[in-house]
Amino acid sequence: MTRISLVLLLAVMASAMYLVHTQYQSRRLYTELDRAVAESRRLETEHQRLQVEKRAQATPLRVERLARDKLHMRTATPAITHYVTADGKPVAAPLAAPAAAGGRR
Repeated sequence: MTRISLVLLLAVMASAMYLVHTQYQSRRLYTELDRAVAESRRLETEHQRLQVEKRAQATPLRVERLARDKLHMRTATPAITHYVTADGKPVAAPLAAPAAAGGRR
């Protein structure tokens, strides 16, 4: 009878240790999940902020101003357009029509 009691006591102790270990793992995983959800929220907020900033930076007026000021670009007009043929030789650009002629060529 003593052997059976001893075996049952060891089984109960092993079961209790396994239960404690399982609860510890459960709490640890729940804490990791909570941290991951918080990080996800933070990253989503950051993504939304960056999307708003990107839209603000890409307005046509701002892009045009940067192209003009920093890149020294200008709007293309017929007077500064150079046409290139298939063989790579430039062709003289047609002259811009005077304003008095109604703006047509």
